[in-house]
Amino acid sequence: MQVAHIHIKNFRGVKEASLFLSKHAVLLGDNNTGKTTVLEALDLTLGPDRLNHSPPIDEHDFYRGQYHAKNIGAAKPFVVVEASGAPGAKAAQAEAHGGGVTTEEDLTISIEVTIIDLTAEQQARFGDHIEFWDLNKKKLYSDPAPEGVDATHITNALRVTFLGHYDPEEDDFEGKTYYARTIVGGSLVPFSKKDKQVCGFLYLRSVRTGSRALSLERGSLLDIILRQKEVRPQMWEAAIEKLASFSVAEDPALGISGVLKSINTALKKYVPKEWGVEPHLKVSNLTREHLRKVITAFIATGEGDHAAPFYRQGTGTINMLVLAMLSQIAEDKQNVIFAMEEPETAIPPYAQKTIIHEVRKLASQTLFTSHSPYVLEEFTLTETIVLSRNVAGVLQQAEVALPDGVKLKRYRQEFRQRFCEGLLARRVLIAEGATESDSFPAACRRLAELKPDTYSSIEALGVCILDAGGEGNIPHMAKLYRDIGKQTFALCDQQDARAQALIEAQVEHLYMHGEKGIENLILKNTPQAAMERFSDLIQWPQDLIEKYPDRKANIVEALRDYFGKTKADLGIAEYLAQCSEDEIPQWIRDACIHLKGLCTPTTPLPPAVDAPPAGASENINEAL
Repeated sequence: MQVAHIHIKNFRGVKEASLFLSKHAVLLGDNNTGKTTVLEALDLTLGPDRLNHSPPIDEHDFYRGQYHAKNIGAAKPFVVVEASGAPGAKAAQAEAHGGGVTTEEDLTISIEVTIIDLTAEQQARFGDHIEFWDLNKKKLYSDPAPEGVDATHITNALRVTFLGHYDPEEDDFEGKTYYARTIVGGSLVPFSKKDKQVCGFLYLRSVRTGSRALSLERGSLLDIILRQKEVRPQMWEAAIEKLASFSVAEDPALGISGVLKSINTALKKYVPKEWGVEPHLKVSNLTREHLRKVITAFIATGEGDHAAPFYRQGTGTINMLVLAMLSQIAEDKQNVIFAMEEPETAIPPYAQKTIIHEVRKLASQTLFTSHSPYVLEEFTLTETIVLSRNVAGVLQQAEVALPDGVKLKRYRQEFRQRFCEGLLARRVLIAEGATESDSFPAACRRLAELKPDTYSSIEALGVCILDAGGEGNIPHMAKLYRDIGKQTFALCDQQDARAQALIEAQVEHLYMHGEKGIENLILKNTPQAAMERFSDLIQWPQDLIEKYPDRKANIVEALRDYFGKTKADLGIAEYLAQCSEDEIPQWIRDACIHLKGLCTPTTPLPPAVDAPPAGASENINEAL
């Protein structure tokens, strides 16, 4: 059993999404892209306890908060368009009311989930609602020939749809899950809580789930395990009876009973005893629901036998505890879809890998979100789904496809230090080498400190800078990230026309200075005072002290050798970090401003940054 497809409309920050999921998958993307929204949509549709919330949705679950016609504005009036069944009928009827109208569908949260590879038990339960899914074409099988369903690439399928909307008469929100086939005909058949339990969807949100995992609240993990094992704790009556007989602070020495007695005496002066007398303290409200909330598991910590509430343990311990409980559920059900957010939270790398392997063995399908390279490298390219969302709210997916210049072996070997960060970022800047990838961010950061209204650090722009390991690798790496929807840039020194064209074909903009080596750009375009000041700040290597006894007299050559020796030790980055704004080369300043303009398009873009003539020290735009 697995989710093969999910279609989302008007949910959270997603206007529309149509995603295909593999048996095991990790969802990647920058923060606020929509990864959690996808898992929340699955939970809303398949989670057996989600609809216990009353209401199950609220104002903030609708795309842009648009749940009522008054939210849209007068320019887009609301009309209810009845579906006639004919293709395009709804659009035609909406058009008849005038362009730009808002239909009932525009104000409805709709999440359709297609589940395939159903077990015999599930097929028997869902009976008439079973359809068929074409694994090759990734769509429902619609061929009229019935014998076609026997093909190996055709599997049974079940579609369910969550519909959520605002009811103006009740002034409240409603949401339910239905068998999708019954929606078209108008005779809605609910997909019940028991139906969802048969599907077995488990969603781990580490912080929110962990806060009540070992309590007996309805829907907690312990409650789910007990219900799954058909264990009904026969403890409520006994617990209530014991608590009812226990009166707090009866000892007169404590003084509380005396105060309560005096209150009781005063009370009898004014009201008959039937109105209420004999106030005393009890442990709880003595109801099952109240006990469910206050009964909590305690766990011993350290070497001693002192126990503390489970939620007072370390974050990593709680997460592993929750994982253990979910594993128990998965083992018992034998057929679950397991969704998990950021398994790396407060967990060391070796434990992250253990989590991934154990969960994949237990569940029929696993879906993860993550920002950890140790998690990501456990998934194949086809299991890696990169999500991106455009300004219109459309969420799209892409799989990582390696270009010819990036071999699978190299991708795996260099994944942590070269490829992973770009997969997780929204924007990628491919730098020619390590010196550029270290020094350009340092310059941007320094300029942002000195003049924050003009400059910005690349981190604040959501730009990840990557070392291509050589100018010849830039086009291949840029293509990899461009093809999965990243905003891609490149940074390098002077290239010949052919190499420049190859790079420019794969990036939104190429930042190419006119020198052979960034050391030359720095040394030819920064003042003597900055070099001498830096010379006084650093610890010179002994061989350079001997080679340049009077370093300030030969400052340019001395620093050239120093930068060459300290490429791995951020020599140029440290130099730029101590410069003032006007001491940083003009080309770098212009590149910082231009990159900020591309990443924040509300800011008017300055002229494009191109390469100045070799050795030029003038303003880059004047040099052009």
